[in-house]
Amino acid sequence: MKSLWTDPGPDADLLDRCVHASRLLGSDPDLVLHGGGNTSVKMPDVDPYGDPMEVLWVKGSGADLATIERSGFTSVDLRRVARMADVETMTDLAMESELRRSQLDPTAPAPSVEAMIHAVIPDTAVQHTHADALLAISNTADGERAIRDIYGSSVVVVPYARSGFAIGRAVALAHAAERSDDTIGLVLMNHGLFSFGDSPREAYERMIGLVTIAEEHLESAAAPTPRIEASDPAPFDRLAMARLRSEVSAAAGRPFIMARHVDAETLSFTSDPDVRKLAGRGPVTPDHAIWTKYEPMFGRDVDSYADWYRAYFEANRERTPGARMLDPAPRVVIDGELGLLTAGPDVRSADIAADIYRHTIRVVRAADAIGGYDALPEGDIFDLEYWELEQAKLGLGRADGEFAGEVAVVTGAASGIGRACARELIDRGAAVVGLDVSPEVVDASDDAGYLGVPCDLTSREATSHALDAAVDRFGGVDMLVASAGLFPESSPIAAHDPDAWRTAMSVNVDAFVQILHLIHPLLRIAPRGGRVAVIGSKNVQAPGPGASAYSASKAAANQIARVAALEWAPEGIRVNSVHPDAVFDTALWTDELLASRAEKYGMTIDEYKRRNLLSIEITSADVAAVVAATLSDTFRSVTGAHIPIDGGNDRVI
Repeated sequence: MKSLWTDPGPDADLLDRCVHASRLLGSDPDLVLHGGGNTSVKMPDVDPYGDPMEVLWVKGSGADLATIERSGFTSVDLRRVARMADVETMTDLAMESELRRSQLDPTAPAPSVEAMIHAVIPDTAVQHTHADALLAISNTADGERAIRDIYGSSVVVVPYARSGFAIGRAVALAHAAERSDDTIGLVLMNHGLFSFGDSPREAYERMIGLVTIAEEHLESAAAPTPRIEASDPAPFDRLAMARLRSEVSAAAGRPFIMARHVDAETLSFTSDPDVRKLAGRGPVTPDHAIWTKYEPMFGRDVDSYADWYRAYFEANRERTPGARMLDPAPRVVIDGELGLLTAGPDVRSADIAADIYRHTIRVVRAADAIGGYDALPEGDIFDLEYWELEQAKLGLGRADGEFAGEVAVVTGAASGIGRACARELIDRGAAVVGLDVSPEVVDASDDAGYLGVPCDLTSREATSHALDAAVDRFGGVDMLVASAGLFPESSPIAAHDPDAWRTAMSVNVDAFVQILHLIHPLLRIAPRGGRVAVIGSKNVQAPGPGASAYSASKAAANQIARVAALEWAPEGIRVNSVHPDAVFDTALWTDELLASRAEKYGMTIDEYKRRNLLSIEITSADVAAVVAATLSDTFRSVTGAHIPIDGGNDRVI
């Protein structure tokens, strides 16, 4: 591991340099993952009365080192925080309250729960990571002896203690007893590594040096092991994965996202004959359990896994009086055909579980090569999983919405109404798969819960592959928004163009029937029931001259929607249509077309846009809001409805 330090500039103060070091650490997933780790710096200051005081600037709870700014740190009274280590016992809630009282700015984030460790170490800068290489050595049967042999007096070694007051007190005692002039760091067994120095740069470079020592030890001490080649993934069965996702959601009591991972590294692990032995020994560090649970599920027997988790809870519940069992659904699944799957109540949770488990694989492999992976006992993992402060942090980082855990496929998502629908559903918590013949669909959103797939919906093969991609990324499909459509050039029937007619029917009717056919097996097993929203048109009820191909194709598509509502109601699938008119913020309406239409009616452009009974302009976002409503519980008892959104049209009314 190499130092990436660059001078942040002559105007940077100690806190600026701490921010810089934090970002360097946070940018390396071999050191820090998803909000893990913490850093601090001590700076002299004066209190409101002009008296000198020492201030500890420490990472705020929930901040991410990879992106942290000055505002992500909070200032506390150093002496007050350090004094907590003089108390023999203190509850974690009392510790948290004292940390809050020690804050110099009550509007700043809550201090890290490990602030006490930063306070009792006297060095100016203190940095903490969960380095994979260090954990691979720590998580072996003889890990403590190995750590002491490798580092000697350069580190203080602290036996495992749970985060909070217990670990702060343990560090204070061990640091006071063991620190020497050579000491530059501290190892918390089965937890992580601290480095310290007179400046953020010195602490950072010492961290890099200590981790490098661990990496070199792993390389020199690892026994030769037979290489497990990654097997080719089995042909993807999207329905099998969607069924599994539905069963996991049932165990969780809410819809879950499930993501599939079949890269060479994960396939090598999941195809290892010893995978159950390797993966069933507990997480690398206890706080990973809140994302991955104690161990993964092997295969697809969700009921048996849920029974195991209930037994695990019952066996350990007395360790945390008053604890209420979390859902028993797995967060990591190892399946011989599907590969490695990760699950969670939203995309973020499923992706964090994946990142953590990839690093778990590497640590387990490395530890196994130097004597065997050996995690903490089950009870210690339970203590952290059900620790109230850790659960609070987990909830703080999750942004739920009414469609959280659900997946929507939106056709025509590259622009106009389709793009607006995708954005609206993402804002309401859904994961969205956007399909469009335009390659611009890939970049229609930069949200982590969005996947854009270029797709010619008139091709059965392309549509099937797109649904594979949707299920592979998010686990299943709960909702379909059929927005893709084609408006051919206006032409009177007397000048009928057979090619334009066939194209309109192919896109607006045939492709629509085809995606309904292909997506139906997924909708019928959606955890909260499948839903379809069809983007129709005013022309279904009030066609205009010159639009025979468009009007007929849209009418046919909406007749199909009515049939689907009849056929699919017994399976709990709702099908409703939304009929917009005169939505001018779409690619169909150019400035030139708007100007010519307004001139034809003797109106200004603004008057033409508001040419409806309510005299309001209809936007793509207005349509998207109505579409989202039809997919929500507001419409739980409605199917087969046809809803105009046109500001009021006397011909339709």
